[in-house]
Amino acid sequence: MATEGLVPITRAYLARYYDKYPLPPLPDAATALADRLRAISAGLAAAAVAPITPDEELLEKEASGIPAHKIDENLWKNREQMEEILFLLNKSRRPVALQQRSTAEDTETFIVLDDVETKLKDMLKKLEQFQIKNSDNVFNTVMTYMPQDFRGTLIRQQRERSERNKQAEVDALVNAGGSIRDRYALLWKQQMDRRVQLAQLGSATGVYKTLVRYLVGVPQVLLDFIRQINDDNGPMEEQRERYGPALYTLTKLVLAIRLYLHVSLARYGQRKIEKDDIAVLQQAVVIYTEEFEKFTKFIGEVFVNAPFFISAEDAGAESRNSDEYKETIIPAGKTHEVILSVEAVNSYIAWDFSLQQGALNMVLDIGFHVEYISPSGEKTLILPYRRYEADQGNFCTVSAGSYKLVWDNSYSSFFKKSLRYKVDAVPPVVALAEPAAES
Repeated sequence: MATEGLVPITRAYLARYYDKYPLPPLPDAATALADRLRAISAGLAAAAVAPITPDEELLEKEASGIPAHKIDENLWKNREQMEEILFLLNKSRRPVALQQRSTAEDTETFIVLDDVETKLKDMLKKLEQFQIKNSDNVFNTVMTYMPQDFRGTLIRQQRERSERNKQAEVDALVNAGGSIRDRYALLWKQQMDRRVQLAQLGSATGVYKTLVRYLVGVPQVLLDFIRQINDDNGPMEEQRERYGPALYTLTKLVLAIRLYLHVSLARYGQRKIEKDDIAVLQQAVVIYTEEFEKFTKFIGEVFVNAPFFISAEDAGAESRNSDEYKETIIPAGKTHEVILSVEAVNSYIAWDFSLQQGALNMVLDIGFHVEYISPSGEKTLILPYRRYEADQGNFCTVSAGSYKLVWDNSYSSFFKKSLRYKVDAVPPVVALAEPAAES
């Protein structure tokens, strides 16, 4: 595939693009409200009503600390805090005095907490959808440049299998009684694993080392980009410097909201929430949800329109269907066979073939089936016989041995068939268990 005309994607290149997308500043109230909520929480914790707990100490330290540097880590942190707050606000977990609503003050506080719960539920759902969409955009963009045959299919299957395994890991943690914090620690580790796999795809190492020879036709500029996208001084660092501070402020605000709710609800039986304090909470939640939604919409538009999100056509990509194919003529009444040896289970047998149109422009087809041949010579039909004009497919092997792919033109009495095909036995592709390095 030709890559002439493609511009190497660098931090400087992205900087010129980001110049076109200045992020509107957050209202000053975002920082002021976070400070105010932390001050109120400190006052409640210092009062003789109830001693501060270890969990509250940890939460206060996190709320007053410096947020993580990565954009995506902050997004996960905000998602975690919203879930923690919703856990606190679950009606069955609210203080008994609040649930009974024996006074007008209790009723007013209950209504405010319901409103806070509704706003954060809505924002959490939008954030989850944003993360899914953004992840799919990144993967699909990379796949745009992958050869459009079984190699791309195998990488997609690897991703789907990997995501199923990750979800099973999360489900097991939850079923074992893992906390929200435990779950998000795992989710972030999994996110870093994805990042490592993306970098490995760029350098054809690790999980993709067995596919290195199948990446023929991928622009080197793309492989270079996805390998170094998250480097300390790479393209994403430009994004962090420009858009990170606003997100860091929102992270501190949601931490302050959680801290205040945790401290105040834990002491509600001894000390009711004051009207001025509940008003500060309301304002903080309104600003947080409004500004966080604005930020995700803004950053989503920046991502989608960024220079590394371009189509293969825009990049001047050419057809990838010319590499590594073989051609053969199958006479009438004859067959063509290819035997592939497999040394390990969970390997892939893959094929991609089509018939070249004859001189009479007739619509032609050919029979195709796949057999497994055991070491003892016993044959087992894997893919039943069927006639095709073209086909692309693969399957995961359950036994080592030989696999015979057969193109059958024995039913034809007069017409030879011109077959163009590509086949291979791809060794097992397994996900790595090693932790991701910080970027």
